[in-house]
Amino acid sequence: MKTIVLFLVTFVAVFWEALFHGVRHLLGAQVDLLPALMVYASLSAGLGTVSALAVCGGLWFDSLSANPLGVSVLPLFLVGLAVFLYRDLILRHQLFAQFTLGLAASAIAPIITLLFLLTSGRSPLFGWGTLWQLLVMALGGAIATPVFFELFRLLDRAFGYRRVAQSSFRADREIRRGRN
Repeated sequence: MKTIVLFLVTFVAVFWEALFHGVRHLLGAQVDLLPALMVYASLSAGLGTVSALAVCGGLWFDSLSANPLGVSVLPLFLVGLAVFLYRDLILRHQLFAQFTLGLAASAIAPIITLLFLLTSGRSPLFGWGTLWQLLVMALGGAIATPVFFELFRLLDRAFGYRRVAQSSFRADREIRRGRN
């Protein structure tokens, strides 16, 4: 259930980025939510889910943006793989760790994408405004990462089931004392 909800949220996040332009008009840059979702997936799912999310999320994002199809897949996968490899060392339940990982992932993924575009012979718009856009994307992703962790925790509580801890004590058991 967690994987299905993760892909559904990723699908909605990609279309939200494409349809909702309020942040873009207000700040001059659009917040990318995919690196934040990759951080969550890397810390809570397996490598197969991380890979599939990078492929699907990257292709969905590229199909609705001006990017060449597939250019976002590898940066998202690299971010997800880096977090996945060190997931045992990361304090995933700490707000500061979530914020920091979201900040780093949301800054690194666009930089790698920009490097791929520059080395492939494309000429993306690049200038001083790019630094502002990178800052907005990084801070937006840093804020979105703890929000996603909380959202998925609430969804897991709402749709998941908890195992009931069975006690060895039974209320209907009679304890006999003394001699037979």
